Amino acid sequence: MKYSDLALREKILEMYPDIAEHRVAVGIGFNSEKNSYILTFRRGKEELITLIDKMDADDCMNNIKCIHLGIKVDQFIRNFEAREEFGRKVA
Repeated sequence: MKYSDLALREKILEMYPDIAEHRVAVGIGFNSEKNSYILTFRRGKEELITLIDKMDADDCMNNIKCIHLGIKVDQFIRNFEAREEFGRKVA
């Protein structure tokens, strides 16, 4: 299945609206060595990275939610919020 990185990014944002709701930016690029997409999540100065393999990305483009990615999205959002909370307490 052929699609652009941008199309996959848009599909991920559509399937996981929490990303935008929590002001998380998403970058994406394909790594041919790993046959996976590298997803970079950013919020403020913080950055977290995960991989989504080509087969899961293909499923995503076919409107099949990837459980692995959904868990990562939730975990990353919680991590960003915890880091911000910790930063406020330390300051």
